[in-house]
Amino acid sequence: MERSGYGADGVYRSLRPPISFPHDPSLSMVPFLFRNVAAYPDRLALADADTGATLSFSRLQSAVLSAASGLAATCGLRKGDVVLIFAPNSLHFPVAFLATLAIGAISTTVNPLYTIPELSKQALDAHAKVVVTVPELWPKAATLGLPAVIIGPKGSISSPPPGTLLTYFSDLVSNPVPEGFSLPPVSQSDVAALLYSSGTTGASKGVVLTHGNFICAALMATMDQDASGDGPNTFLCFLPMFHVFGLAAITYAQLARGNTIVSMARFDMEAMLKTIERYKVTLLFCVPPVMIALAKQGKVTKYNVSSLKLVGSGAAPLGKDVMEDVSMNLPHAHVIQVTFRIVMLSQSIS
Repeated sequence: MERSGYGADGVYRSLRPPISFPHDPSLSMVPFLFRNVAAYPDRLALADADTGATLSFSRLQSAVLSAASGLAATCGLRKGDVVLIFAPNSLHFPVAFLATLAIGAISTTVNPLYTIPELSKQALDAHAKVVVTVPELWPKAATLGLPAVIIGPKGSISSPPPGTLLTYFSDLVSNPVPEGFSLPPVSQSDVAALLYSSGTTGASKGVVLTHGNFICAALMATMDQDASGDGPNTFLCFLPMFHVFGLAAITYAQLARGNTIVSMARFDMEAMLKTIERYKVTLLFCVPPVMIALAKQGKVTKYNVSSLKLVGSGAAPLGKDVMEDVSMNLPHAHVIQVTFRIVMLSQSIS
């Protein structure tokens, strides 16, 4: 039987049908994401499991445009400027990310667990102009000396350093878009993000990803749902949005398909099961440690998680015995291993 694999020429070929990628060079990530929103304006786009806040697709589109105009007017951001996002998962993370891209600026995302030296190194390497952060991480972010946008209650930063430009994200998304404001032209070839490697084989390096990279990866990450004729799905995302898996394969790709994203700031088994029941989550991508926890969980009886159709594990290999145990505990869900890579042209910067 013919299988996917490497040919004699060293090229890996899949037996899956080819995907048609958009050829319009002027297409960028934000218009691509919202291209079909008129068909489902009231569908739930984002839900925050930690706060209960929600956004429909139409409200998400409005929030992104308002935040984009605010970033340009208040922070003086222009096309090509770099915004450093230093925050845990939340409903606001994707809004800040998309608003940055809408004005042609570039996002660089940072692990909230980074130390001040690690944070400073990435900010300097990426030439960040603005930092988006939360009150809990402000003591670290303040050391950068950059204009800051705070995701949190107004007044939550009581004593910013003298001369620091401090803006609250809630103001950006709630203020009306100024008359005459227009987004700059952004193309597929423009840089969208600088995502940094883990540094396991040396110093951490920034990987340059374009709007085209994200768009093509989104179509690849969701092709199975389309091929199966799936309707809208609901994804739970506790994998970090600062990482390419959580940001590209889950958050951006699924929103671009019209799916719902339910965010969790961090993994907790009890909270995860409760959230699956509450939001009727259908698809879950996770990593081997979570799969092992699910395998040891035993049959889930306290919560109704029968909405789950698929559980995928990625980032590292998973043993067959673990997969079988998870399948026994979640008999209604298809358990698979997934591999996700942004394979389109990208480049590293040292």
